[in-house]
Amino acid sequence: MKKPVIDAQNVDLTFQTNDGPVHALKDVNLQINKGDFVSFIGPSGCGKTTFLRCIAGLETPTGGSLTVNGLTPEEARKSRSYGYVFQAAGLYPWRTIAGNIKLPLEIMDFPKAEMDKRVEKVLDLVDLKGFGKKYPWQLSGGMQQRASIARALAFDAEILLMDEPFGALDEIVRDKLNEELLKLWAATNKTIGFVTHSIPEAVYLSTKIVVMSPRPGRITDVIESPLPKERPLDIRDTPEFIEIAHRVRDGLRAGHEA
Repeated sequence: MKKPVIDAQNVDLTFQTNDGPVHALKDVNLQINKGDFVSFIGPSGCGKTTFLRCIAGLETPTGGSLTVNGLTPEEARKSRSYGYVFQAAGLYPWRTIAGNIKLPLEIMDFPKAEMDKRVEKVLDLVDLKGFGKKYPWQLSGGMQQRASIARALAFDAEILLMDEPFGALDEIVRDKLNEELLKLWAATNKTIGFVTHSIPEAVYLSTKIVVMSPRPGRITDVIESPLPKERPLDIRDTPEFIEIAHRVRDGLRAGHEA
């Protein structure tokens, strides 16, 4: 049996603050396998982003164990095991789109020819071919977020961690980017961890939906999606989709009542 790409065992995290300790995560157990698309959903402040940051080695659990590709999160971060997409695109306004995408490759000392080749490839993957010479302010919010995804893909890490990347976008743009993200996932076979507040988004995108409770964040349900990998947007009108959405909603409600 293959080892999971991400393996969390009884993960706890307590932050020490001036007002006393804040218990952010409690007894989190989760296995994510290669090629999974896992969404984390729960109320604000439930620890979704905190857990994603633990996977990325940006926060350190105070209890339990967490491995990424069999390494500690810090070792995985140093070995460039993942790309990270934040809520805001975070593009440098003085750099072109190509220049922004090249940034991690420059830090890693890739040869120029290899950088150019990779930039061209990821621009094509996120449907931004021909926009490399534009500046961020010349692109819409949705296009900027696609450029941010391209930057995270540039060095071809196996894992893509995404912290509510479409939360600030309107519904029409969000739907389009959801469709494009599924195509991207199918084309690259990345393992994706995705934080969202949207039940339809979580159900539409995921092979596995992780429902979390209010703080301290616990996992109240893990739903393995029976939906096919090919998912047109109108799959959201099917009884199967609606049934999963109901289960997510029930899990969120149960978490609040626990």
